[in-house]
Amino acid sequence: MAICCCYLSPTKPFTIPPSIQLSSPKPLLRCNLSLPSKSPITLAEPDPIFTSVKAFAPATVANLGPGFDFLGCAVDGLGDFVSLRVDPHVHPGEISISDISGDNNVKKLSKNPLWNCAGIAAIEVMKLLGIRSVGLSLSLEKGLPLGSGLGSSAASAAAAAVAVNEIFGNKLGVEELVLAALKSEEKVSGYHADNVAPAIMGGFVLIRSYEPLDLIQLKFPSEKNLFFVLVSPDFEAPTKKMRAALPSEIGMPHHVWNCSQAGALVASVLQGDLAGLGKALSSDKIVEPRRAPLIPGMEAVKRVALEAGSFGCTISGAGPTAVAVTDNEERGKEIGKLMVEAFFKEGNLKACAHVKQLDRVGARLISSIRN
Repeated sequence: MAICCCYLSPTKPFTIPPSIQLSSPKPLLRCNLSLPSKSPITLAEPDPIFTSVKAFAPATVANLGPGFDFLGCAVDGLGDFVSLRVDPHVHPGEISISDISGDNNVKKLSKNPLWNCAGIAAIEVMKLLGIRSVGLSLSLEKGLPLGSGLGSSAASAAAAAVAVNEIFGNKLGVEELVLAALKSEEKVSGYHADNVAPAIMGGFVLIRSYEPLDLIQLKFPSEKNLFFVLVSPDFEAPTKKMRAALPSEIGMPHHVWNCSQAGALVASVLQGDLAGLGKALSSDKIVEPRRAPLIPGMEAVKRVALEAGSFGCTISGAGPTAVAVTDNEERGKEIGKLMVEAFFKEGNLKACAHVKQLDRVGARLISSIRN
C-alpha cells in the first residue's frame, strides 16, 4: 500500500491537508543538545543523493527505574534496520512498505504505512522535507522482539526517520527527527519520548518537558565502563496493558522519593558513578511495584541480580525484559545466567540474556548507494 505524504506550493504557506494528518499537531521542539542543529527547513524540495540507503537504530531502556516517561538510554548491538530506495514504481510523494522480516511475531505488523511504526515516521520526515516528486520503497528488518521492553517500536521509527533524511542529503537535524519518530510512538503506544529520543540521539537522555518537547542529553564519562545485562523472558508485555496497571494517583511521600531518586540517577550518570546509578535504578516506588507482579518471576530475578553483585536492577521500559547494570562484561554474563535461571525457576519462563554496552551514537546510516 502506498500513502501520499505531502503537497507543497512554492508560493503558498505549507499546510498539511486534514486528510493526511495522523493526529493533532504537537508543539515545536526545544532541544538542549551539544549536537549541532541543522539550518531551518526551506520549501525547496531536496533531490535524493542516494538511490538506496540502510539505517540502524539501537534498542533502548526507558524509565531507568524512577524516571518514568522522562529518562532513557540507548543500548549497543541490538536494534532494527530499515532499507530505503527510490522506487519508480511508487507514485511520487508516496511511500510503500515492501517487506518486513524478523522473527515470527513480525507477521503481526502491518504493511500499511499509516499503521506501521517505520511507515509513520518515514511519512513525517517526507512531510518535513516536502517530498512530492519521488516515491520510496521501505524494507524493515526487526532485530528486536515485539513487546520486549527494549523500545522495539521506537527503533523502527528512528531507523526509518534517519533513512529518509539521509537519502535526501541529511537536511534535518536531531530535533526534527525526534519529532517525526515521536509521531509514530504517539500512534502506537502513547506520546512519550524516553525510547525514541535515545534511539536517535544515543546515550542517556532526559525529557525535561513535553509541551514544548525539551530534551537534555546526559553525557556519561567515556572512560567509565558500563554494561547492561538484559534478560528477556519468553513473555509479551504490551505497553498499553502495562500502562493500564499504573496508579491514577500517587501519594506525596512516593512522589518525593521518586523525584529524589531520579535526581540521584541523573547526577550518577554525569559523574560516572555506577554504584549510585544502580542504587537509584533499583529504587522506584511507583511504577515497578505495579508492573513486576504482572511479569512471572520478575521480583525473584531482581533479587538474584542484586545478590550476584549487580549495581542495580529494574524492569526495562514496560517489560518484560529485566535490566541490571555492572562495570564488567564477564561478571555481567554470570549475572545474566543467574537471572535466566531465576526466570525459569520462579516464573516458569524461558529467557535469554545479552550483555551490552551503552550506545553513544544512536540511529545512523550504515550503507548507501549514490546516484
